[in-house]
Amino acid sequence: MNMAQTFAPARAVAQHCAELTERGPRPEERAETIASWRRDIGRALAEEFAGLLSGGQINVTISEPEWQTGEEIFHCIGPIAANSLLRCGLGSQTLLLSFDYDTAIALTDRSFGGDGSHSGDVVESLPRSAALLIDQASTLVAQAIASASQNGTSEVPKGDVIVRSESATRLKPFGPQTPCALFTVVFAEGERAPWTGLLAISAEQLDGLLPGLDAGGSKLKPDGSVKSGEQAFGAIPLPLKAVLAEFDLSLSKLEKLAPGDEIPISVSRDIPLRLGSRVIAHGSAGTQEDRMALCLTRTTALPRTSSNTGAERLQS
Repeated sequence: MNMAQTFAPARAVAQHCAELTERGPRPEERAETIASWRRDIGRALAEEFAGLLSGGQINVTISEPEWQTGEEIFHCIGPIAANSLLRCGLGSQTLLLSFDYDTAIALTDRSFGGDGSHSGDVVESLPRSAALLIDQASTLVAQAIASASQNGTSEVPKGDVIVRSESATRLKPFGPQTPCALFTVVFAEGERAPWTGLLAISAEQLDGLLPGLDAGGSKLKPDGSVKSGEQAFGAIPLPLKAVLAEFDLSLSKLEKLAPGDEIPISVSRDIPLRLGSRVIAHGSAGTQEDRMALCLTRTTALPRTSSNTGAERLQS
């Protein structure tokens, strides 16, 4: 008797894309990445703040993250503080940096050669000199974070200050119920009392800053091509924004804006094209068939295929 038989499958075997089957980093791997990221930022800030604070030898440490909601962080900062909204990394992630007024004044005193001691007094307004010092310090922090967040790309990540306010909630860095990571930044110099600041970022945007954990970016093969598992999602429409101009406006002028006011702006020659908070391309403004258009000059996140020849045009 011939027992050999051919069996056909009752149904097609399921094929899962790599994004569903591949695991993300284990908690201990993610914690190690955050620890390394914190050390890199601390080393960069120690060097930069040495020059800012009268050449003293500064030691900067950044605590492990405390996971809180946005509302809890706003309560921790309080109604009045020296708050700055930072923009860091290739994805233009936003972070909140905050110093209480007493610390801001103490840092300013140290920068002018004083002992930088804390007075402990309740201060209702920040002197002009302290406001300028915090502006410089915030820029240094933003640049240090951007440098530590570089994911091995040739493009230099940016770090700058978008806007400042005494009210953290007015800056709207994240929603009240948004899960966030809160870091305490400690600046120490010898036997002096340390100065501390708070750094907060939403958990979602934090992954975009951690080297090797850019959860929001495209998963690419080493040769730059898209994994086949993503092709099924290729038809999903995504909202893109072409930011023609960005400018700073003081809070006092912002509160006085009224219909009819004119605000002069200048359109940059290098306009960012954004997918959410992530910059995916840059281009120059132009027209196409009586409509405004964006001529792409370079891409930063999405791969270019062999069919992309010449300058691509995307109508705004």
